[in-house]
Amino acid sequence: MRIAIVGAGSLGTIVGAYLADGGLDVELIDAYQEHVNALNQTGAKVTGTTEFQAKVKAITPDQKSGQYDLVLLLTKQLYNDSILQELLPFLKEDSMVCSLQNGIPEEKVASIVGEKRVIAGSVEFGATFIEPGVSSLTTEYTQFKQYAFQIGELNGEITERIQRVKSVLDLVGGTHISDNLVGTKWSKLLINNAFSGLSAALNGEYGDIIDHETGIVSAAHIADETIKVARANGVTLVKMNGFDIASLELNSEEDIPERVKTLRYVMEPSRLLKASMLQDLEKNRKTEIDYINGVVSSRAEGTGIASPYNDLVVKLVKSAEETQTVPDFDTNIKAFEELLSAQ
Repeated sequence: MRIAIVGAGSLGTIVGAYLADGGLDVELIDAYQEHVNALNQTGAKVTGTTEFQAKVKAITPDQKSGQYDLVLLLTKQLYNDSILQELLPFLKEDSMVCSLQNGIPEEKVASIVGEKRVIAGSVEFGATFIEPGVSSLTTEYTQFKQYAFQIGELNGEITERIQRVKSVLDLVGGTHISDNLVGTKWSKLLINNAFSGLSAALNGEYGDIIDHETGIVSAAHIADETIKVARANGVTLVKMNGFDIASLELNSEEDIPERVKTLRYVMEPSRLLKASMLQDLEKNRKTEIDYINGVVSSRAEGTGIASPYNDLVVKLVKSAEETQTVPDFDTNIKAFEELLSAQ
């Protein structure tokens, strides 16, 4: 099986390292030339909650050749149109494109590469790009090896090919097959909304949100909004890392202390994670906020469900994009304090 990792950034570097070490024919494809050079010269190095290094093959997008049996899509949704159109000549009729992107991109991916080629998935571990050739695993290692991915067919069937993709990704970390892929993606979206969104809007690691009372209460409200909007759109959320995501719904304000306690426990292994959207802001790049918290804001329209906490995250991140600044935690947390006090 010939495999391409399209978007060999923080996550792709780790995935590529383990697949290459497992003896698979894999190419790491990334537009960052210095990163590609470092990967080829010194290998893919994983730091953080583990230490690991593997020899890999890396190329830039213009160096693609032949055809791939499996493509692991790890680029940002912002670039899907151009990246997927460029990928088409390198796909066979029965090639598989496994979307491991944040948000819910499968409909768009299928519209370009064809629905029959698409397998969707959810990455359940975190990583931070350190420097060319080096990525830091920020999820506790034993959890990473137990819960790294969820994957599934768009129609929920358990097929022979989904089993083959599982066997590939198991070389990286624990891979679980979902028969409710849409629910899987929304469950991952909830975590991204509550913690990646706040990480970017406030300028902090997940641990900063976990430890701050207003931050963690705001995360609980973001999770609640996501659950309610998902249900209004006919989505049934699925468990993540063995945890029932839907149990985070708030039935009344009296539920908040218990939800906060649960979120702190569930997210503790990820406290070192720094959202990729925050890393984008630090580099004056456009973020994926419209495909993260913005999904709740847009899907809430017409449902009668309010989404003030997700809306505020979108507003603060877009303001930072427009001014090309990095948010200030002490300043932006006040906006959430005001929102909480207004309820």
